[in-house]
Amino acid sequence: MTFPTELFDAADGPQGRYAGRPVVRLRPRADARAIRWGFPWIYADELVTDRRTQNLLPGTLAVLEDAERKALGLVTVNPRSKIIARMIDRDPLAQVDQAWFAAKFSRALALRQRLFDAPFYRLIHAEADGLPGVVVDRFGDAAVIQPNAAWAELLLGPLVQALQQVTGVKAVVKNGTGRARGLEGLAEETAVLAGAVAGPIQVPMNGATYLADLLGGQKTGLYYDQRPNHAFAARLAQGARVLDVFAHVGGFGLAALAGGASAALAVDASAAALDLAMRGARISGMAERFATRQGDAFEVLEALATEGARFDMVICDPPAFAPAKPALEAGLRAYERVARLAAGLVAPGGYLVLCSCSHAADLQAFRQASVRGIGRGGRAAQLLHTGFAGPDHPQLPQLAESGYLKSLFFRLDGG
Repeated sequence: MTFPTELFDAADGPQGRYAGRPVVRLRPRADARAIRWGFPWIYADELVTDRRTQNLLPGTLAVLEDAERKALGLVTVNPRSKIIARMIDRDPLAQVDQAWFAAKFSRALALRQRLFDAPFYRLIHAEADGLPGVVVDRFGDAAVIQPNAAWAELLLGPLVQALQQVTGVKAVVKNGTGRARGLEGLAEETAVLAGAVAGPIQVPMNGATYLADLLGGQKTGLYYDQRPNHAFAARLAQGARVLDVFAHVGGFGLAALAGGASAALAVDASAAALDLAMRGARISGMAERFATRQGDAFEVLEALATEGARFDMVICDPPAFAPAKPALEAGLRAYERVARLAAGLVAPGGYLVLCSCSHAADLQAFRQASVRGIGRGGRAAQLLHTGFAGPDHPQLPQLAESGYLKSLFFRLDGG
């Protein structure tokens, strides 16, 4: 990658100490220690945003220095984003090419191969796997990339080549949709970058078979992060009547049936997702115990209460109601409402599973909202288990946002 010469000082030019790379610098009051200790993000108000920095092409690789001009590492810069820089390598002279990507993929693959006996998992979990803003989910011989940061969009070619080199996947899909890309100033786009995808892919998990639509489904087509929570729910589901709300392609419901549930009803607003869920139930040999109901989740929960329906297990796994801090208060109210409505549908002694994938709502806030909702629903509860994302979604310890998923398992009395 080359840069216009006016974007860096002569001292840092082609003959300079950083081999021609532009330099960006922290403000004197910015906390350089956090960066040195592993925090990967630099916010716009922490960086000197002079004309040169403001003119950098989104996704530019630059050397980050502290206020005393000591190099902290190689960052990607996007002047259009509140996260103006992301640490990508501690070596300011690192060459970000196919070999660099291949090393990242090899390290990530070694962990997943130790964890799973089949190639169905999240291969790259953004910052936690050393590729800021990048998600890669693997579906056997196919993979879906979410390049949610400008630098990954610019370097998509060598990234895809390295992915195929290391994993041997034949088909690669780019899913360029979602809120994160909008924050980076990137356009939405879904495209097949390599090979071909003929239709939904069968994914075996927890004794069931799911169908993942890599081209038209939500996110990458399937949510691998809930896999261990599906398994825990299945342990409680023997002989149970199960309600799976916000079910997507069958999530908790199919896992519960594989665990011996007597019946499962999947609720979702998407007819296409529910069709895939039913097809998965047929392939899994569970269709006679599986039913679907399309509609707004809140409206369906209220309707089921009016109908006098009761279930031994109710699971609610909604989308992020609080994706950012400005939405936190409204999001917590929504989680409380879900808990209140769902609690009323749980038979005495039954189980209620409430989930949140909101970055802004931490575990304590989400738990408090859930408990308030259960109480408002007139129920008493035991908290049995708190689940998180599976190990193919590792957390970067310095970045709280990488630990987004919470699943609370309650046993309810009364009702």
